[in-house]
This record gives sequence, structure tokens and C-alpha cells, in this order.
Amino acid sequence: MGKVFKSIVVALAGAAMVLLSLTASAAEKGTADEAVAMVRKAAEYLKKNGKEKAYAEFNNPKGQFIDRDLYIFSFSANGDGIETANGANPRLVGKNVLELRDADGRYMIKDILAIGMSKAGKGWVDYKWPNPATGKIDGKRTYVERVDDVIIGCGIYK
Repeated sequence: MGKVFKSIVVALAGAAMVLLSLTASAAEKGTADEAVAMVRKAAEYLKKNGKEKAYAEFNNPKGQFIDRDLYIFSFSANGDGIETANGANPRLVGKNVLELRDADGRYMIKDILAIGMSKAGKGWVDYKWPNPATGKIDGKRTYVERVDDVIIGCGIYK
């Protein structure tokens, strides 16, 4: 009876460890609500501080617009595809990424700009993108919202 009990305790402890690690992994990922909240916070920051200061803060790797796998990026709402900010990859700032395709060949920047420049000026875009935390191609869902002549976005990995 003692060996059976010990086996059950060890199995339960193992299951608890797996559950804790899964919970910790989920906690490291941003949620859809957090992405929307970050975009709205970035929008307020932009309105209050202007483009130059906002772009600098959006690009700051230690700034308030980077949280786990969440980060702000932005474009001008003129459709030119030049990235004005990117908290995860500053090398993209100033680059024309309009023709960039996801893993399935979708022009996701064109989709992002189309949503941002639409009458509603906000919405979600789905595509596949490398996850910096895992190095794998994952599904990504990005919320974008236009603020005057700037399109601000933040995405979550599925």
C-alpha cells in the first residue's frame, strides 16, 4: 500500500508541475483585451505628446509600450507602408514593409492598413508570424486603430 500511495503522490506532483508550467506559459502571453488596452493607451499618449515623442516611446525597448509578447507598432494612415514605430524590431522603423507577406503569403501590412484606413478605423487582422518567444511560426491576431493620421497596432500570439 505504501508503494502505491507514493506512486500516486509522485504522479500528482508531476501533474501539478505540468499544470503550473502551462499556467506560467499562458501568463507570459498577452491577451486580446490587453492588446486593445495597449493600443488605446498608446493612442492617448500620442494625442497628449505628439508623434515624435510617441514614436520614441513606442520604440523604447524598456518603455511602457512593451509587455511580454505585446508591443506597439505604427504606420502613417496614408497607405505608404512605411513603419513609423516597432517596439519589437526597431530595424523595421523607416522601412517600407507594404509588400511583406506572412507564412501563408498574405500581405498582412496591406490588411492592417486597410483596416486602419477604413471608415471604422479599427479592427482585427489575422496572419502567421514568427513568435520571438518560441522562434516558431504562430498564428497572430493584431488589433489596429487609427488615431488622426496614425495607425497603431498591437498583436497577440494564439
